[in-house]
Amino acid sequence: MDRRSFLKTSAAGTAALAAVSVLPGCNGSEKKSRKASGVELNISFQEGTAPGDDLSQKLDFMESLGVTGFEPGGRGLSDRVDEIKAALNGRNIKVSAICAGFKGFILAEDPAVKELFDTTMREIIVAAGELGSTGVIMVPAFNAQTPCKPHTLETRDYLCEELRKLGDFALEHGTTVILEPLNRKEAFYMRLVADAAAIARDSGSKGVKAMGDFWHMQEETSDYGALMSAGKEYLQHIHIASRGNRKMPGEDGELDVYTDGFRALKEIGYDKYVSFECGLAGEDRAAAVTNAVNLLRKQWTEA
Repeated sequence: MDRRSFLKTSAAGTAALAAVSVLPGCNGSEKKSRKASGVELNISFQEGTAPGDDLSQKLDFMESLGVTGFEPGGRGLSDRVDEIKAALNGRNIKVSAICAGFKGFILAEDPAVKELFDTTMREIIVAAGELGSTGVIMVPAFNAQTPCKPHTLETRDYLCEELRKLGDFALEHGTTVILEPLNRKEAFYMRLVADAAAIARDSGSKGVKAMGDFWHMQEETSDYGALMSAGKEYLQHIHIASRGNRKMPGEDGELDVYTDGFRALKEIGYDKYVSFECGLAGEDRAAAVTNAVNLLRKQWTEA
């Protein structure tokens, strides 16, 4: 090829590249937003979040703020089914997830401890199904729970098989099992949302799901990436707290930004609950809770 032919060919190639650069979706300035429209923020409270002397008063306060989910603890839940059903009757509030409450743990080396987990976890699952709950939250093993099976591939395979049986049992009762990854100070075994989602997938049961917790997600490099890694298929619940001291959202000031994670929830069409699991820094619980709800709704709109 002589110099003149080369220049002609180069000019044609440059023109072609220029044409491609202005095609829809190729120009960064015209990047299409994947933000989902019409995805609502469903806020849930754990039982200790709202002010009130009893469950009825707490639910009254929740309704005044438009909170639509209630997350009770799992301990003693079987004995509370009728109480909770009666308290929610006629209200626009449903049971979201059930927060643990079982005894023992699934990765226990001691057969007696494992059997205690199997028995108490199944009791809670049955009660959760009666209440129409989205699922029962569980952690495979906390750091302090010993003796525990070693962190090996064989242990992961064992966990997946045990979860398959537990997930199928949950499906029979109209609910799920929800894996919660925690920060390394509390549970080294499963720390990332993607890990929980992958274990849920590999269990082979549609009754095994995953969740994210904005406090524990300090382990993640990106709130957005963490929640997108689970997607709508596996993401079943969300916990939220302030991002510095695990208090009410907003009580840690500029640290309390959730828009990156909220953007992911909106894009995948997340239709479950964002539930408060947090303490209180100030003395006025009613004001702090109200401010927190308003902050989340503002950031949800901005996401």
